[in-house]
Amino acid sequence: MAIGIKSHKASRRHRHSGHPLQRLLNYGHKYQRQIWLAVGASVCNKVFDLAPPALIGIAVDVVVKQQDSIIAQLGIKNISGQFVVLSLLTVVTWILESFFEYRYKLLWRNLGQNIQHNLRLDAYKHLQELELAYFEERSTGGLMSILSDDVNQLERFLDVGANDIIQVITTILIVGSTFFILAPGVAWMAMLPMPFILGGSVAFQKFLAPRYADVREKVGLLNGRLSNNLSGITTIKSFTSEDYEASRVELESDAYRLSNAKAISLSAAYIPIIRTLILAAFTILLVSGGMQVIDGKLAVGAYSSLVFLVQLLLWPLTRLGDTFDLYQRAMASTNRVMNLLDTPVAIHTGNINLPIDMVRGEVEFNNVTFAYYERPPILKHLSLSIPAGNTIAIVGSTGSGKSTLVKLLLRFYEAQHGKIYLDGVDLQSLNLRDLRRCIGLVSQDVFLFHGTVAENIAYGTFEATNEDIITAAKVAEADDFIMGLPQGYETIVGERGQKLSGGQKQRIAIARAVLKNPPILILDEATSAVDNETEAAIQRSLERITVNRTTIAIAHRLSTIRNADCIYVMEHGELIESGTHEQLLEKNGVYSSLWRVQSGLK
Repeated sequence: MAIGIKSHKASRRHRHSGHPLQRLLNYGHKYQRQIWLAVGASVCNKVFDLAPPALIGIAVDVVVKQQDSIIAQLGIKNISGQFVVLSLLTVVTWILESFFEYRYKLLWRNLGQNIQHNLRLDAYKHLQELELAYFEERSTGGLMSILSDDVNQLERFLDVGANDIIQVITTILIVGSTFFILAPGVAWMAMLPMPFILGGSVAFQKFLAPRYADVREKVGLLNGRLSNNLSGITTIKSFTSEDYEASRVELESDAYRLSNAKAISLSAAYIPIIRTLILAAFTILLVSGGMQVIDGKLAVGAYSSLVFLVQLLLWPLTRLGDTFDLYQRAMASTNRVMNLLDTPVAIHTGNINLPIDMVRGEVEFNNVTFAYYERPPILKHLSLSIPAGNTIAIVGSTGSGKSTLVKLLLRFYEAQHGKIYLDGVDLQSLNLRDLRRCIGLVSQDVFLFHGTVAENIAYGTFEATNEDIITAAKVAEADDFIMGLPQGYETIVGERGQKLSGGQKQRIAIARAVLKNPPILILDEATSAVDNETEAAIQRSLERITVNRTTIAIAHRLSTIRNADCIYVMEHGELIESGTHEQLLEKNGVYSSLWRVQSGLK
């Protein structure tokens, strides 16, 4: 077999650790320009938002000092002219404030949408690269919670919270500087509660972090329960377990509610505490500043500006409670999403290309041992050879390791010991996608996607024409029943193909494999759940599509594999018999006993 070598660029993701915000910033480095533009718009908006108190102070100064006002010192002595200038400044300030508010909302929200989109897509792509064992240890609903709800939490924070934090910082810097310039004698009164407010905010953040991590964990469990129940609705109904399942959902939902309630009870206390500190500072400034005006130590205009500015400085801090609430929820979600992205890929692709037209289909298992996680070995030093173009069958009792061979051949799992070869090349050296493209799998548990019959047949062979699809369906003896459906090949099959019978789904799966036209075909209990008539139809189609290709048939019904070139009998992860149907009957062993039971012979 001609095999080409191509350079394999390492694609392993750098693992990140540390604070979730730093992890998010590391991820979002490609959005630096958009982030700086959004930050700039937020700062400019807040600068012009803080201007009106200064304009009020200037207006009071004009009224009180008239020809000696600040504007008059610029050369405009006429009172009317001063108010015209003041009016123009006010109009420009409001226009610019509105413009930058539009800009920061546009930039932050689009940034949230972009990061949400790309983060979800990256997380999903990475999830697809993980081995099957990862999914077996986690619920679908829990993973859906990460891809959907947790990613959405980040968007909510970027929509609102990021701007609030930047504007609070801008307010503190501008207003604090203004206070020390205009009235250094009373500035300390306005700034007095700041350390307590900021220190309390940081303390609240650290105190709330584990609470919100628990909230995210609980919502994952709840989503897992809901997803599992919706998938198993037929079983729930058939066993009249609606009340039982409703109680289990109630239990998970109540745990989520109580976890949220603990976090809410703490976050709700933030604003009342902050308000008390703000009230103290405002009252002191109001009285002390007023006394300084009376004593002539502070100008009336400056005092008017300070009274408004202190409110602009302190009252926005009350929103920090909601902001930190969004922030903590977003950081808890960030950890979950980043932990998923940082999950190492256990099964890596090889660096050898595998052109499908060059595959002969010779398969060899050499001394293979495999055990699922925390279980005893299901395959023990197993060796078997499958010649190219032959049809071999694997039979044995449930749990003997038959389907595990298929999973190892497709590299859904890696063997702990031993090697598996395709045309003499170690599977681990082959390009993983090329390997799977040359293998067609028809499983007992057929999965059909929500879509049309034609789309499901063409799944994996997306460039197929309508004629190709119909030809494949005819080979699989599926064309007759498809044409009897309401919209023929355009009939929607429903989620998981629930609108079709088991036999119809099997024939669509066979048509899918026919269209793929792989050099290796795997039939994993392909006829075990169908009636005799459907089985006969499937068998006729299988006889046609197995010609000139390596075929591995796993079956309980021995009648379906009696014509195989070689039959392997497995028990407890080991090969105990092999040979043709006639040879195994002559051995009068396990296979012979199974044949007599299934054929009704004594």
